[in-house]
Amino acid sequence: MISPQVATIRSFKVVPSLPEPLQPLLTIANNLWWSWHPEAVELFKRLGRDLWEQYHHNPVRLLGNCPQEVLNEAAQDEGFLTSMRRVQDTLCRHLERTPWHTTLKQDGRDMSVAYFCTEFGLTECLPIYSGGLGCLAGDHLKSAAELGMPLVGVGLLYRHGYFQQYLNADGWQQEYYPDLDFSTLPITRVRDEEGRRVMVSVQLPGREVYIGVWKVRVGSIDLYLLDTNTPENNEEDRGITGQLYGGDMEMRIKQEIVLGIGGVRALAALGITPSVFHMNEGHSAFLALERVRVLIEKYDMSFDQARQFAAAGNVFTTHTPVPAGIDRFPSEMIERYFKPFHGALRLDMEGLLALGRENVFDKNEFFSMAILAIRTADWCNGVSRLHGEVSRSMWHSIWPGVPEFEVPIGHVTNGVHARSWLSSDLIQLLDRYLGSQWQNKPADQTVWRSVKDLPDEELWRVHEHSRHRLIVWARRRLCQQLEARGTNPKKARTISDRLDPNALTVGFARRFATYKRANLLLRDSGRLLKMLASTDRPIQFLIAGKAHPADGGGKELIRQLVHFARQSNAGHKLVFIENYDIDVARHLVQGCDIWLNTPRRGMEASGTSGMKAALNGVLNCSVLDGWWDEAYQTDLGWAIGRGETYDNPDVQDDIESNALYDLLEQHILPLFYDRDQHGYPRQWVAHMKKCMAALAPVFNTNRMVREYTEKFYLSAHHRAKMLGQNNMEYAIAHASQTQRLRSAWGQIGFEEAHADTGQPMGVESTLEVSAVVRLGELSPEDVRVQVYWGLLNNDSHITHGGTTDMKHAEDLGQGRHRFVGVVKPVTSGRHGFALRVIPGGEHFKQITVPGMISWDKPDQVQPKAIIADVTVKN
Repeated sequence: MISPQVATIRSFKVVPSLPEPLQPLLTIANNLWWSWHPEAVELFKRLGRDLWEQYHHNPVRLLGNCPQEVLNEAAQDEGFLTSMRRVQDTLCRHLERTPWHTTLKQDGRDMSVAYFCTEFGLTECLPIYSGGLGCLAGDHLKSAAELGMPLVGVGLLYRHGYFQQYLNADGWQQEYYPDLDFSTLPITRVRDEEGRRVMVSVQLPGREVYIGVWKVRVGSIDLYLLDTNTPENNEEDRGITGQLYGGDMEMRIKQEIVLGIGGVRALAALGITPSVFHMNEGHSAFLALERVRVLIEKYDMSFDQARQFAAAGNVFTTHTPVPAGIDRFPSEMIERYFKPFHGALRLDMEGLLALGRENVFDKNEFFSMAILAIRTADWCNGVSRLHGEVSRSMWHSIWPGVPEFEVPIGHVTNGVHARSWLSSDLIQLLDRYLGSQWQNKPADQTVWRSVKDLPDEELWRVHEHSRHRLIVWARRRLCQQLEARGTNPKKARTISDRLDPNALTVGFARRFATYKRANLLLRDSGRLLKMLASTDRPIQFLIAGKAHPADGGGKELIRQLVHFARQSNAGHKLVFIENYDIDVARHLVQGCDIWLNTPRRGMEASGTSGMKAALNGVLNCSVLDGWWDEAYQTDLGWAIGRGETYDNPDVQDDIESNALYDLLEQHILPLFYDRDQHGYPRQWVAHMKKCMAALAPVFNTNRMVREYTEKFYLSAHHRAKMLGQNNMEYAIAHASQTQRLRSAWGQIGFEEAHADTGQPMGVESTLEVSAVVRLGELSPEDVRVQVYWGLLNNDSHITHGGTTDMKHAEDLGQGRHRFVGVVKPVTSGRHGFALRVIPGGEHFKQITVPGMISWDKPDQVQPKAIIADVTVKN
């Protein structure tokens, strides 16, 4: 071996030598479109099923290592060539698809979106993801491709990906990191027209770090991945893109600078100018600062002027229901890394630090990436209905005086990409009975209603085949795991062969964080063992998931499960599958009968594994949290509890574990084993059909991407387009108006308010309200005076009120004005109203400005109200 210190190593690339008729295989292999098309996958399997498994479902590597005689045979096989041409034609039709968004009334033909995320889970052979966030991002790109969206992705290319997991003899998680060979992956280095590597750079303390750019084709979508492992960098900086979620806080801030700032610069170097920037979680929030810097440099603007324009086109999605789960950095670290940067923002360091603080006056508060994203994006959302409520509560203090439900954080419930997670057998069944529309018209979700017409017998046969396939695969994995831990091979085979392909199979697979309570199942081990011992109604559990390398509590949960299985002699009934990834997840969600989820309520932002299971007719049994809180219906699955929360976690665990045991013993097992004379569980299959028909059209990423487009992308695009007119004239005017309003806002006050509330009034009758408002130097056109009204709770607070704009009626002189309005209740009950002032004008219609809301009783954040009893009209 020649040492690099002795001789210069010159690299060269060797590519597969395919016969001419097979050349289309290279195009197919290098576009991850194949990952959600079984007919494309089957092409590669036909070249060598063992190789397909050996190379972890990587078609590029398979083609490079496939024996030449096999390739030559395939080139002469007319059946193979016909199949290949059919797949090639399908890919071409996909690439030529008419963009869905151009059919909308709201014109967005010149819109383009850049979607930033720290991880992307697209397929198991590209392991740059850890779990739910990455798989969601990957599914987002796939659905954007199916809808023909003008979108690009931006992420990091991790040389070692996320860690690979195995358990030692004691059941304790161990980690190792493979070294990914990019030359054998379905990715390509981005080069300019002269063949030179496209490179950008970012400033880190005392040095410049250079970043290479790679491209992944995801159907019609390009995903650009940034890589610091380049000779221009020192050894330490080459490792910035080494591991996903590896290293300490110092490593995280470097990765997030590369992603956010480097990502914006990479797009600019490629000539890509998005009108909308979507920050999927706060890791990429530094992109907002880079966008502001570029605007200041180009248009000679102030920070506030540039921020107004940049924020208009920024969308931020939070995935975290607790502040502790968000990346936060100490002030001194921000000062050190942004010392050469903040001057270009025309901000002093305190001004920059304030952007990441919930309380801008608390100089000891850490700098939060989520708060930076919130303060620099006009469009924010959580990832389920419940998570939206949790997020509005969590960040309420950023908008003081705004009622909590009006905090401008909406929600777009997550989804999953249907074709990526459906079993190939089920896809064929759907093709036969639903036709091609469910695949060829991804924006049309009505076709799922026809699931009810699937014959019970065929659906059950498909499901049983998926379960049998799962058990065969799980037996093989379990045997390998046991032997690796030192179990005698014969004993390992005996244990693994006892997995039952006909037993009720419960799946639990997710990140092993303590709040997900993977050990809730073990709370009453005697009761669990009794279920596991049953021969009349057998049940088995397949469990998978990784704990973060630094999460000792999560690792302990895995160890507890392994020890229980070993010590109780139930190792074949409660099985932990190591090294959870997309391939493991696919087997489990397609073949299990029940999908189990046991988080503490309010801690699960969304959760998508249950959606993947539901697509396949797998019934959910879950705490009412995340997506299941809005999806649950009694005939679609089971709820553990009724959404209660408890102050004592031990009491909560006791109550909810007992509820889980009750559901399994009294409802799930009896229903599953209730068979007719032909051996079919008719009621169970009826639940499967209802589950698929009701949940598949809603909890999928085609719906999700459409909703992002209609709720946020188009609005952001048009608002940014409006503010950017005439060389940023409108953005500059908007910033000036905001500053003028802020300077004069303290002059606003209410002098009197009047409404005839002495007598009950009928439903749909009107209540006239008038008020004298002191505006100081502001004009009536500068503000909106509103009646905020609605039903009262027992504390005389308005809950989920509505607003009515009041009209300017009279100028009373000396900055005093009379406004009048009308309230028209449509329900009976105890109502009330309060008065408030918010900014007015075209530029403020879609946004809520922190600190600019004045109530007639300013000391009350949730204003008490003048009371008016409204009775049913006779």
